[in-house]
Amino acid sequence: MKIAMLARNANLYSHRRLVEAAKARGHELEIINTLRCYMNIASRRPEVWYNGEKLPRFDAVIPRIGASVTFYGLAVLRQFEMMGVYPVNESVAIGRSRDKLRSMQLLARDGIGLPVTTFAHDPKQTEEVIRLAGGAPVVVKLLEGTQGIGVVLADTERSAKSVIEAFRGAGVNIMAQEFIREAGGSDIRALVIGGKVVAAMQRSGAKGEFRSNLHRGGSAKAVKITPEERATAIRAAKTLGLNVCGVDMLRSNHGPVVMEVNSSPGLEGVEKATGRDIAGKIIEFIEKNAKDGKTRTKGKG
Repeated sequence: MKIAMLARNANLYSHRRLVEAAKARGHELEIINTLRCYMNIASRRPEVWYNGEKLPRFDAVIPRIGASVTFYGLAVLRQFEMMGVYPVNESVAIGRSRDKLRSMQLLARDGIGLPVTTFAHDPKQTEEVIRLAGGAPVVVKLLEGTQGIGVVLADTERSAKSVIEAFRGAGVNIMAQEFIREAGGSDIRALVIGGKVVAAMQRSGAKGEFRSNLHRGGSAKAVKITPEERATAIRAAKTLGLNVCGVDMLRSNHGPVVMEVNSSPGLEGVEKATGRDIAGKIIEFIEKNAKDGKTRTKGKG
């Protein structure tokens, strides 16, 4: 098979592993810098051009689109979809996952466990927003933040109000969430591929840090998840329409709650923590599912 991967940094562990896994299974994988693509949006003749040449026909595309280039990256991915190339994750599904508020609304609609989450535009509603989230301590999140950046734990009502008013005064969108104290600064990432959990790890934050992101000095180890946690991860992936994703959950007193669903999960932490060949499983999924024109949305939405 001939596979394209939309990515900007070919040297990242995840991207190198996917290239290795594809080659090991006899496939050709070409890394294409997302921002260097340009598109000919012609009626019934969609094309993607790259470095002065029209890209050849690919059997599948793996979107590894950075959060900072989501808008342009999804436009490029839609062009591949309109050309009938099979996407590991479709543009519409990635768009849902990148919009934190929309993803929370969709998960809530399907009855999936979530921390109490509140959102408002008017700074005058700050006290009510904090109250609805269960009061201090409360977690305040930028809607556009990634890898733990733009996430603040406000310990008191006063600090929560100050943080929310500061963010809103700067014109950025935030949401306030219930603080799950019993999680103890740890979360679970479950890797879902093709509707199955293929690996799970427990991430713990550095000392004094409530965020468990590995990019922020956290550590990871393999963990056995419960049937309820497994079902929650699978349902979350299905709700957003993602074939490959990392579902981040906290263990609360009332069961697993989903914090985020990542459509481009890093592979280094989970492969090293669990010893599983996640890259190989992604390529295997492509082998079983990539068919010409199989994209459900074909660039719509």
